[in-house]
Amino acid sequence: MTIRDILRGKGTAVFSVGPGEDATAIAAALTQHRIGAALVRDINGAVLGIVSERDIVRAIAREGTAALARTARELMTAELVTVTPATSVAEALALMTNHRCRHLPVLEEGRLVGMVSIGDLVKARIAEAEQEAESLRAFVTAA
Repeated sequence: MTIRDILRGKGTAVFSVGPGEDATAIAAALTQHRIGAALVRDINGAVLGIVSERDIVRAIAREGTAALARTARELMTAELVTVTPATSVAEALALMTNHRCRHLPVLEEGRLVGMVSIGDLVKARIAEAEQEAESLRAFVTAA
């Protein structure tokens, strides 16, 4: 199973924030959309980085409530770990484990085409395992 398969099911919409939005607005938006991270994009749509709930919590732990005035540009992780639609789910999970991240922007020829989360990948792996188990059951009962 590939990232392309996941995007077919979940869609390609990606929530993003502007680089000047503050932590309070970002946290409210993440809560409203029930997501854990947002891409930070400039006015032309170029991806600048990613800001997560974790980034906000770490800033608050360091700076207290003053962190809530920090902007997305100040909070974001600029070095993105990305995948392509052709990346396998297993490869994507390995990237998340190695880089300790929970969200992967999906790029095709340098263009953003979606984003997957750890939840998306785990759900896909479970579905894949269930399908394999069902195939084995059908094979055994047919024999």
